[in-house]
Amino acid sequence: MQGFDPKFKDFPDYIIGITKEIWEDRGIATLHQYYSPDIIVRSPSSVVVGNEGVIAATMATLAEFPDRTLLGEDVIWSGTPEEGMLSSHRIYSTATHSGDGVYGKATGTALGYRIIADCHAINNQINDEWLIRDQGAVVRQLGWEPEDYAREQIENDGGADNSSPGFTPAIDKPGPYTSSGNDNEWGQRYADLLKRIMSADLAAIPAEYDRGCQLEYPGGVSGHSHGDADQFWTSLRASFPNAVFKIEHQIGRDDPLMPPRAAIRWSLQGKHDGWGAFGTPSGADVYIMGVCHAEFGPWGLRREFVLFDETAVWKQIVLKTG
Repeated sequence: MQGFDPKFKDFPDYIIGITKEIWEDRGIATLHQYYSPDIIVRSPSSVVVGNEGVIAATMATLAEFPDRTLLGEDVIWSGTPEEGMLSSHRIYSTATHSGDGVYGKATGTALGYRIIADCHAINNQINDEWLIRDQGAVVRQLGWEPEDYAREQIENDGGADNSSPGFTPAIDKPGPYTSSGNDNEWGQRYADLLKRIMSADLAAIPAEYDRGCQLEYPGGVSGHSHGDADQFWTSLRASFPNAVFKIEHQIGRDDPLMPPRAAIRWSLQGKHDGWGAFGTPSGADVYIMGVCHAEFGPWGLRREFVLFDETAVWKQIVLKTG
């Protein structure tokens, strides 16, 4: 771990360790140490430049959810300490909605939801990040439907004329990380599988997924086996049948005591011109920032975790439909 604090034994230990230090140990000031001053953080809703914005957002979140925990389920990574490393960090977060904030007046509701953060680190600092939270799961547990929450966001922004549609490549800012991941066979296998599904080759699911697979999808939805996988991917693609699917980043890894696994960050960009998960076709131009983790076993893909922000998709649709 050349260039990193020796208290961290390896890169996953660094990523999981600083996450706990920042959030649960209240070391928010350490963001000055662990995040570069000009870090770029992309999420489905925005692009934030600079660690001052990250610190402000962290404080606001802790004010609303003071008991929040961030439980590291996995870190799938690539690169070297000398050239920089990219971690795809899957987190299960628990929190109680104890304070007023972006989700409205405190409700006392106990939440559980996933986040995946792709972070580039070198010399003990993170300087580039892609962050996707399961907002659909959060708002549903607080009593909203994602479409209604999107409408509330637009109203709080001051109406459609003042509301941002969120992240698109047009507002992206170039960061220091330029790699596309690694060429490990498991990342390639999963990338090929997703491309087949997005090309309407749904026979890929029974061919490549374990019949007993565990599936974790946006909105906090859990499923099992081929039928649930087919339903999720078909309903997503059917909403955007002509949109361009693109693999933005892929990692595959083989690690001791772990199954072979893959992390894929992807995008889907085009018009909402089909019937599917997002209701009546609106013709809205939509950009989806998505990320998946997969684990493989002797009978194929055995665990799949998929995240994108449903509220961000609905916001783009509602800005079109009014």
